[in-house]
Amino acid sequence: MKDEDKFCAVCGAAVAKFTREEFSVSASNLVDRVKELLHEGNVTRIIVKDEKGKVLLEIPATIGVIGTVLAPWLAALGVIAALATNCKIVVERRE
Repeated sequence: MKDEDKFCAVCGAAVAKFTREEFSVSASNLVDRVKELLHEGNVTRIIVKDEKGKVLLEIPATIGVIGTVLAPWLAALGVIAALATNCKIVVERRE
């Protein structure tokens, strides 16, 4: 399937379009910024990368719906924030 496809070649269902935004944040603001993004509601996935672009953590948006399941993800973000100085957050949103 290509990005410009409007329908699935296998089942014929309409393909949702996604947009990506990238933010640079300091490690001290990482957890707060991710919490804000998860509460926005239209986010489908959050990817946390280090300064070199290496993926450190991927959070599916369905995790944000259930608060108790979110706790381990936030703990992992806290560890990442302790080890990194700056991070990039890539946010996927469904159009």
